[in-house]
Amino acid sequence: METKTIKQSVTIKAAPHAVYEALMDAKIHAEFTSGEVSISRKLGGKFSTFGGYAEGINVELEQDKKIVQTWRAEDWPEGHYSRAAFTLTKVTGGTKLTFTQTGVPADQYGDIAEGWKDYYWAPMKKLLEK
Repeated sequence: METKTIKQSVTIKAAPHAVYEALMDAKIHAEFTSGEVSISRKLGGKFSTFGGYAEGINVELEQDKKIVQTWRAEDWPEGHYSRAAFTLTKVTGGTKLTFTQTGVPADQYGDIAEGWKDYYWAPMKKLLEK
């Protein structure tokens, strides 16, 4: 299967801790994604978002700085996971979130890339920049 890599960055007017918590705290995560969320805060722990549409495992966690997870959508080929890395850098006025997702099925690349913008970055900014 051919795969592609998504690279995106967004600056959010909030502290790195607030951005990290939005990604790792199930209650806050559900607030901006408007879906059922379950997130383990432990290394090796599982998560699921959007009522189970996307799920994976935490493979690297560095409080307020970095989150690396395996990710897959329920309509991807059986057993195929991508790798999603969220890197948080403190910048003047907020946090720069740099996102890299490797192993995205090529035929879903456009929808997945747009989905991060529409269902993660925009609503996260709206929630955290109140």
